[in-house]
Amino acid sequence: MMRATLRFLSNRAAVMGLVIFLPILLAICTYSLWWPYGPNAIDLSALNQGPSMTHWLGSDGVGRDVFARLLQGGRTSLTVAVVSVVISTALGFLVGALAAFGGRFVDGTLMRLVDLAMTLPPVIFLLVLASIAGTGLFPTIMVIALLSWPVLSRMVRARLMELRERDFVVAARGMGAGIRHLLLRHGLPNCMDIIVVFATLQIANAVLLEAGLSFLGLGIPPPEASWGNMLNSARSSVVLEQYPWQWMFPGAALVLTVLAINFIGDGLRDAFDPRSDLN
Repeated sequence: MMRATLRFLSNRAAVMGLVIFLPILLAICTYSLWWPYGPNAIDLSALNQGPSMTHWLGSDGVGRDVFARLLQGGRTSLTVAVVSVVISTALGFLVGALAAFGGRFVDGTLMRLVDLAMTLPPVIFLLVLASIAGTGLFPTIMVIALLSWPVLSRMVRARLMELRERDFVVAARGMGAGIRHLLLRHGLPNCMDIIVVFATLQIANAVLLEAGLSFLGLGIPPPEASWGNMLNSARSSVVLEQYPWQWMFPGAALVLTVLAINFIGDGLRDAFDPRSDLN
């Protein structure tokens, strides 16, 4: 673990990702304690007002503070991303581990299910799931979670197929260890590096998926703020030309957050790679 930490800290892009992401995360989590405006508070005297000392990032067409909505939107987007990734990671690990330890019939059945899920066009599958599940926080989380797990299940299966032939696993099975013991005692610890890297990179992907769904009107519905529906609200030509702060800041926050998380994920992937060398 110490060697992996040193590899991570030697990666300048990964450290830069942390420097960018941690202040964003801190502001998102704590803004309600120090910012005087709520995300849905309306100020009729400040309709479409530009950035000022009162409203740092300006206001929107109904007088809501863009800065408050930006931070609340980040809280919503990251909540959707983190919860959906937790669900998809658990599902992907469970399917992959059961395929590796469950025997030939279980392996064949689960892998055909994974193959089916991976052959479906992701964009069409996403839109169909979103139209069936509807809009809202929970449906958006479930849609993104159901789209993400097959890749992890294949990686976990590949790792555990090799692990199950080792002496300590064979001995555990010979002594009557059940599938639960094998998964928790041997499977999960030996897949932790895969899970950490996958989850980190998938959070960035989930943020983009949520923004895309909300932009299309299939994710988080107004008046709840998310970066996607903030961009959707600002897509008219009048807003694009005359009130650029209403789309510029959500777009910049989305790009910076996704880039920072990707840098962190790449750094974690290199840190857990035993072939990596300290520079």
